[in-house]
Amino acid sequence: MSDIEIRDDRAGGRLEALGGQGEVVGHIEYFVLESPRRALVPVHTIVEPAHEGRGIAGSLARELYAMSAHEQVPVAPLCPYVVEWAARHPEEAPQADPELLRAAKAWLVAHPGRF
Repeated sequence: MSDIEIRDDRAGGRLEALGGQGEVVGHIEYFVLESPRRALVPVHTIVEPAHEGRGIAGSLARELYAMSAHEQVPVAPLCPYVVEWAARHPEEAPQADPELLRAAKAWLVAHPGRF
């Protein structure tokens, strides 16, 4: 994984994994929930087929939770991959608050074209 750089494109709602030539080889699409309180909400994790099996998705999930810890903002994962990753890494991924998960799902319903 030393040839992968991870970059947060907060304005674009993407945490991106960049390959050696600067191409995006994987990403997590997410949004920042503001109410009832601030949270990072990952919705989709995608790794380009040619780069699968290299740990990119796991590195992206780990970085998302590191951002969360650094910003002192919880993660409310809706992305199935991130939910599974969090369950396998409870030491890095605190359990999601059910209230935030409900609010995140409601936000998606209210913004149907976003993801």
